[in-house]
Amino acid sequence: MQTIYLVEEQRNPSTDYFLLPAFSSGDCNVIRCGFADLPTPDQLDGAQVVFVRYVPSAWARLIASLPGRLGGLVFFMDDDVLDVRAAAGMPLHYRFKLARLAAWRKRWLQQHGAALWVSTLYLQQQYAQWSPRLLLPAPIASSADVCRVFYHGSASHGAEIRWLHPVMAEVLRRDERVAFEIIGGTDVYRLYRGLPRVTVVHPMKWPAYQAFLSMAGRHVGLAPLHDLPFNRARSYTKFFDMTRCGAAGIYSSGSACAAVISHRVEGLSIDLKPALWVEAILSLVQDEPLRQRLLSNALKKQAELAGKAPAWQAR
Repeated sequence: MQTIYLVEEQRNPSTDYFLLPAFSSGDCNVIRCGFADLPTPDQLDGAQVVFVRYVPSAWARLIASLPGRLGGLVFFMDDDVLDVRAAAGMPLHYRFKLARLAAWRKRWLQQHGAALWVSTLYLQQQYAQWSPRLLLPAPIASSADVCRVFYHGSASHGAEIRWLHPVMAEVLRRDERVAFEIIGGTDVYRLYRGLPRVTVVHPMKWPAYQAFLSMAGRHVGLAPLHDLPFNRARSYTKFFDMTRCGAAGIYSSGSACAAVISHRVEGLSIDLKPALWVEAILSLVQDEPLRQRLLSNALKKQAELAGKAPAWQAR
């Protein structure tokens, strides 16, 4: 069985649409590597290395030090990244990236006997002298098992946003079916961008948020709340947000939301300790019947609370 090292900047559509399908039917061991994930020289003996769009310097130096030891060298591109002229009109920093990691590596690739794989007939014709191999894309199988966990805290919830980061890092590490959605600006994006399967949604006005909240596809809602003076004045409206999303909710014990539910009846009420929240989230992710039961009971509780709301009376 041959080992294939796919060298990619990060997880990307080029690999998923073209390269993984190309290797799916073969008897090979595919290893996805980032730019800094360097194998030992012995691990590369007889292995094939496939560069996905870019040739990072560390990998170029490693391969140059191993003449004749690779089982094959390939460069794959699904844009014309080898011709700097093709990127005319694009942002300067992106053009420089393409030149540094691709176009300026063209001669190096040819000197080291790299094969060229491309994604379209246009690219195959553009580089006909290199005898490129054409790869056609294959659809990515959708996963019905994805479970979307979300936290929709505003800027006033900065403490909760920061507190959730290590909690969700552990959840995402332990269960690859989990995707996480959080609302926030640039600071939230910078905090969470290192975690996999995280979507940071830009803050929006209330009417837009109401429409956004009504979209299907969320499963577990989070409402952590620190015991701070500002938070003590909050009501239990997050409970309504959870049910509107069609999600089972996890609430900080002692909060206004926790006060209107019974634990494991209309939601989960959990002390604000990271390990407890990790386990609570994973328990709901992995138990769909429990999620559905909590949601069903939460909808009944919501109707009950609506009935208790005092009507406005004119004097």
